[in-house]
Amino acid sequence: MNLTEQVEQALETIRPYLVADGGDVAIEEITPENVVRLKLLGNCGSCKMSFMTMKAGVEQAIMKAVPQITGVEAINLTEPV
Repeated sequence: MNLTEQVEQALETIRPYLVADGGDVAIEEITPENVVRLKLLGNCGSCKMSFMTMKAGVEQAIMKAVPQITGVEAINLTEPV
């Protein structure tokens, strides 16, 4: 299983919670430094809590499941106000 497949598998564990709130995430790329770049979709792109969701949920799920990943960032994250 390649890195993208491993990250996708990790996302599947939290995707139901994102979808329940009308959102989702998609892998945009995995950089040569093993940083996952995600695009927030649906409500996740505009939700004020998306920053917390990224840090507490998505990032932890990916980094726990795929130790080679060095970081997770959203390319269209709404920063907390």
